[in-house]
Amino acid sequence: MKNKISQPKFDKINPELLVAMDYEYRGKKIEVTIETDEFTCLCPWSHLPDFAKLTIIYVPDKLCVELKSLKLYLQSFRNAGIVHESVVNRVLSDLTKLISPKEMHIEATFNLRGGIKTTVKADYKK
Repeated sequence: MKNKISQPKFDKINPELLVAMDYEYRGKKIEVTIETDEFTCLCPWSHLPDFAKLTIIYVPDKLCVELKSLKLYLQSFRNAGIVHESVVNRVLSDLTKLISPKEMHIEATFNLRGGIKTTVKADYKK
């Protein structure tokens, strides 16, 4: 593991919380799916909370993301004012920078707000 996990502060989005670990079966193609129904951030205009189901699907190359660090990283969005489209692009950017997967797909389905449900998707391929 690259970094030790310490008690984080949740005052900003913090990619430094993410930890990569070696993928033990390099060359063997697998698909990793990570889901949470507990993703939250703040609307940058109203400052009301937005809730989403976040799905991360990736094919590792040499590294995987350590799950506790991912949980802490996702919690760092809790007090951040950020639009839905930026959430997905930010998570994709931070994770691909960390583990450089062969492929990655991020999808966030935000709960209804004002009668509108939003789903945002982004993909990465090496």
